[in-house]
Amino acid sequence: MARITGTALAILVLGAVVPGAATSAQAGVLCTMVIESASRAVLLEEGECTRRVTPASTFKVPLAAIGYEEGVLSGPHSPVWTWAKGEVDWGGDPWRGDVDPMHWMEYSVVWYSQRMARQLGRPVLEERTRALGFGNADFSGDPGKDNGLERAWIASSLTVSAREQALFLTGLLNRTLPLSENAQAQAEALLPALEAGEGWTLTGKTGGAYPRRADGSFDRSRGFGWFVGWAEAKGSREGRRLVFVRLVQDETRERGSPGRRARAAFLKEWPAIAKRLPADGPPLSGKN
Repeated sequence: MARITGTALAILVLGAVVPGAATSAQAGVLCTMVIESASRAVLLEEGECTRRVTPASTFKVPLAAIGYEEGVLSGPHSPVWTWAKGEVDWGGDPWRGDVDPMHWMEYSVVWYSQRMARQLGRPVLEERTRALGFGNADFSGDPGKDNGLERAWIASSLTVSAREQALFLTGLLNRTLPLSENAQAQAEALLPALEAGEGWTLTGKTGGAYPRRADGSFDRSRGFGWFVGWAEAKGSREGRRLVFVRLVQDETRERGSPGRRARAAFLKEWPAIAKRLPADGPPLSGKN
């Protein structure tokens, strides 16, 4: 199986990650969606929400659900796998040493995803991802490279739209995905929560990657950034959760992860977005 170096993968997924780098960026918002999880009412849909692009690290959410269903993962802290020399470690110390599922999700550890993908195998990944409705379910990887289990979800063969992300997350929260309730609950529990101001808590996952040019090189001025998850307000109706999807694309070359910048911007914008949401909307169509 073809391998990609740690340096090349770091450039592909996040670019130069600089601790404390500014979060402002020249990024265009491709899509913003907000869905009432219980009723599946579409409260907001702006932009190119049916366009499929690389899911990058947002794929960790369906991967976790599949991993629990297939027994590769068995709890929030099991299995514990130890980084081995030769595996990508550009994420620094959090990527080295021992990593469990909670740590994997919080620090977005790529090599942990790669080990999971290899254990699951391409047929299982494609069958399960197709059943979940998560994009095109293509784990072939780069043409002629046989690297789908290492990076199909990182600017390669697997693509997903914002609407498909919203359908998947709505299904996860409602426990209507074609997986056991336990697998869905354990996957949900892995995602980290952040305060967004004005009493809101947003739980979700970032993802960032750079598209390929025709010559195979990566266009670091056009990075895709995702932030997907759900929002809850203190004092709101008990159990009410709003699924959100934000997808951006850089318009200039920026420092740091497109996903982290998308998250930072969305957290700042969320209180204002929430205030302009209607009370109801049309149902989100789809199988999940």
